[in-house]
Amino acid sequence: MTTTDAVWADLTSRWQDLADLNGTLALLNWDQSTYLPPAAASGRARQKALLSGIRHARATDDAYGRLLDAAAARTDLSPEQARMVEVARKDFERATRFPSAFVQARSRHFGESYSAWTQARPGNDFARMIPYLEKSLDLNVQAAGYFPEFADPMDYFVDQSDEGMTAAQVDAVFGELRAALVPLADSVIAAGAPRTDFLNRHYPAQAQLRFGEDVIRQYGYDFAQGRQDLTHHPFMTRLGERDTRITTRVKEHDPIDALYSTLHEAGHALYEQNVREDFLGTPLGGGVSAGVHESSSRMWENLVGRSREFWAAYFGDLRDTFPDALGDVTEEEMYRASNVVSRSLIRVDADELTYNLHVITRYGLERDLLSGRLAVADLADAWHAAYESNLGQRAPSDVDGVLQDVHWFAGGPGGAFQGYTLGNVLSAQFFAAAEAANPGLKGDFARRDFSRLLGWMRENVYRHGRMLRPAELVVQATGQPMSVEPYLAYLRGKYGALLG
Repeated sequence: MTTTDAVWADLTSRWQDLADLNGTLALLNWDQSTYLPPAAASGRARQKALLSGIRHARATDDAYGRLLDAAAARTDLSPEQARMVEVARKDFERATRFPSAFVQARSRHFGESYSAWTQARPGNDFARMIPYLEKSLDLNVQAAGYFPEFADPMDYFVDQSDEGMTAAQVDAVFGELRAALVPLADSVIAAGAPRTDFLNRHYPAQAQLRFGEDVIRQYGYDFAQGRQDLTHHPFMTRLGERDTRITTRVKEHDPIDALYSTLHEAGHALYEQNVREDFLGTPLGGGVSAGVHESSSRMWENLVGRSREFWAAYFGDLRDTFPDALGDVTEEEMYRASNVVSRSLIRVDADELTYNLHVITRYGLERDLLSGRLAVADLADAWHAAYESNLGQRAPSDVDGVLQDVHWFAGGPGGAFQGYTLGNVLSAQFFAAAEAANPGLKGDFARRDFSRLLGWMRENVYRHGRMLRPAELVVQATGQPMSVEPYLAYLRGKYGALLG
């Protein structure tokens, strides 16, 4: 073996170690969110802090840095290898900005904060979370401060989740969307709501879970490489190269809440399960950005799962599963009920038109927190004011207000939400490109055939992992930079047809 081959072998071994450490931390997080006994929370936070410190030491080791420098100087690398080194060097340079003690303290605090939130939320006890959230905010402002090239802390967090984007760009997208969506939602709501009374009937939990799992199996989710469990706030996580898990939650008097949660998280998992095999265990072995990742979940949840063709394929099965609850319901009524538009308080339950207003609200509050314009102690009141302004609603308690999302309590304020709306925008852009390449694509769904859509997404999005930067991937896949126009055209077309 030559010296340079030894260097590459050492690098790939280190990358695999880092991937395995990430997977082990993800396993601890998954267990904490699913099966961990409540009394074990403090010990779990300590375990995660220890492992985070070990991972940080590996990720910032001087010898690792020298290996990356040596690899970057080589001229015989393939484009894939060169990109691996480029991404790894960027990750290394970022990791070395953080002191190890800071990494461990931050990890331990977020673990403790999450556990406190699982108890404070059902008790409507935001006061309990104020000191946790104040510390989370301080830690995240401190984290952004290690990167002085970002004058605005939000620029740092946006770039962390959606590389290459700035807060100003997000502001522009959100401004354009809000201007278009508010009057569109108003007009749809004014037209009157469809029948939805049957959604409040009894739908046993296990039957709901089996139905959703049958659908995502046909989507292409591989249960040999994953599983589904219950949690407070649904998520997808990768624990290993062939271990991509999803979670959901079930309401026995709502047959579509768990379904669309399952479809959404399966969309994330389809991305992870279809990254190129030779990228696994390397810096390229995962999704490229929060926005692109979210585009997959929102596509399979909404553009497929809320389509007329989807219900043509699956309503009969759902009615057979719940004959007492759905015996007097038609396919058309279920389609319309799954697309009802209303001003609501809960983001994850929101319809396609108002969902982005929930995100825009949270993003604005995050900006105010990070800039110091808003104190944590005033956050609950600011939440209510923002909801009244953006959605015309006021939560009766903090359970459906500032406590409803896990993000700020498990990771602190900072860049966690804008990816959801960027994903909505990109979902329509990717779907339009897939449809142009596959005429009659929607007709496939009525036959439960998702192979052409999955194949297009695999070839143009999934398989690339982090090989391309987010903006490069979008242009290569769709022929144009990210644009809100395909998304607005999709919404106007869909709801225009619904209203006749």
